[in-house]
Amino acid sequence: MLEKLEQIEARYEALTKELSSPELIADQAAYGKAAKQHRPLGEMVTKYREWKTIKEELAGAKELYESSGDEEEMREMARAEMDTLAQRLERSEAELRVLLLPRDPNDEKNVILEIRAGTGGDEATLFAAEMLRMYGRYAERQGWRMEILDTSESGVGGIKEGIALIEGDKVYSKLKHESGVHRVQRVPQTEASGRIHTSAITVAVLPEAEEVDVKIDPKDLRIDYFCSSGPGGQSVNTTYSAVRITHLPTSTVVSMQDEKSQIKNREKAMRVLRARLQELEEQKQHDALASERRSMVGSGDRSEKIRTYNFKDNRVSDHRIGLTIHQLDLVMEGALDEFINSLVTHFQAEKMKAAPVAAV
Repeated sequence: MLEKLEQIEARYEALTKELSSPELIADQAAYGKAAKQHRPLGEMVTKYREWKTIKEELAGAKELYESSGDEEEMREMARAEMDTLAQRLERSEAELRVLLLPRDPNDEKNVILEIRAGTGGDEATLFAAEMLRMYGRYAERQGWRMEILDTSESGVGGIKEGIALIEGDKVYSKLKHESGVHRVQRVPQTEASGRIHTSAITVAVLPEAEEVDVKIDPKDLRIDYFCSSGPGGQSVNTTYSAVRITHLPTSTVVSMQDEKSQIKNREKAMRVLRARLQELEEQKQHDALASERRSMVGSGDRSEKIRTYNFKDNRVSDHRIGLTIHQLDLVMEGALDEFINSLVTHFQAEKMKAAPVAAV
């Protein structure tokens, strides 16, 4: 492990030097690639240097203890310092082990967020709209940028489907565990008897694929242009600005109509298509995942839930980690940190069980 950390530190220093060279700065593509490699190494190198400092301080405290002779007060001070430093060193080693776990190559990427109403009719579409807003608020708290790419509205003011692009630092690493079925329990506004209904939506978090990640042959695409429409199918404009792209080999279809510009709708549709095709390719490489997109979000049935939002009790429960928070109102305003941080920690621990790393 020590040898690996030294190699990482050497690579980090070499990249730091490269990033300041005028030649690399002049080549934006090469600079961006080098900067992308440099960022994740920085956290690891900082933690490694912190570990080395603590180890040196511990060695100094041991030396003081051994040289104190009969000076009991000095020996007691040195012993207390040794205990404190030993605990800090143990924590630092644990953090380094986590950082050395195999990284998800998508962790640094932006994401395509897709939300769809599942079981529950109108109530599911209303909850889908609220969830899209919730993730928007969370993105604001993180300093990320969220852009709505497309929405399909329902007649009651909800959404049947919403697609958004979220850009920022380590977006996928934080949001990837949000994929799945989210269940809501509450009394719908249209329910006269006050009876609680259960509805469900599906959330899919896809890492945004760059053109270099996914090669698409133009011959494999069928592109249709049509007039965009609003709720109920009424025409919104009379120009053929809406775009539907079909990837023929996989039968993947993406429609986009939010923009008045045909070119912009096509660009957005291609971004979503690349993300979906990359996901399909990754699913082929991992036989444990089910085919197509059902592996990520299930069928939208209430029984396949990962999290439940109970409005009557102001309660949110994540069923994968057994975490319940009685602050649903704050969660719906984007206060997702406790869930997201706990999920990241949980899945890191699972990785460590599967691939233990030796101590430094």
